[in-house]
Amino acid sequence: MYTHFLKRVIGFFGALVALILLSPLFIFVTLWLHFANKGAGAFFYQTRIGKGENPFRIIKFKSMTDERDDNGELLPDAQRLTKAGKFVRSTSIDELPQLINILKGDMAFIGPRPLPPSYLPYYSNEEAHRHDVRPGISGWAQVNGRKNITWQHKLECDVYYVQHLTMWLDIKIFFMTVMNVFKREGVGVENSGVVSLYDTRDVQRPQYLQK
Repeated sequence: MYTHFLKRVIGFFGALVALILLSPLFIFVTLWLHFANKGAGAFFYQTRIGKGENPFRIIKFKSMTDERDDNGELLPDAQRLTKAGKFVRSTSIDELPQLINILKGDMAFIGPRPLPPSYLPYYSNEEAHRHDVRPGISGWAQVNGRKNITWQHKLECDVYYVQHLTMWLDIKIFFMTVMNVFKREGVGVENSGVVSLYDTRDVQRPQYLQK
């Protein structure tokens, strides 16, 4: 009942209420980043994989400029990250636009973090079960180390969540997430980690990743 119906209903109305209540903050941050990012825009879009391995476009606040060097290549992340961007990342405000993804049904509040399509060939059959549920803004892996655990452990946490999904587990993860945000533990830059994940696999990298 909860997994197949109530979780989606609670997520939809929760995201709707949150967007209404946080709309002044949403508007302020949008305008702030629009100018801080030097015309690069306030939003970041990227294709991620959701439930049933269906792709969708994740929405986040953009924390970097699009500045390039003389050869037209993007400058290193550290040089493009603005002070405003550092703040929205450190406070996890950059995740706020994903409430729109929840309204659309792409995501839930709680679930495995959605990863890029390029990961798909590298999951084991068991790890692929992370796509049996909607991805979330936060999840079991995020409250159990996030950036401080290995990819293998992260994927194991995702599968554990899918196998033990209940309302009470979601509530537990929600409050653990809130505590971590206030303590600023495990928050900050979300690294796509494509190479890091591939490096943990005894597989041949795709040609476009080879250097």
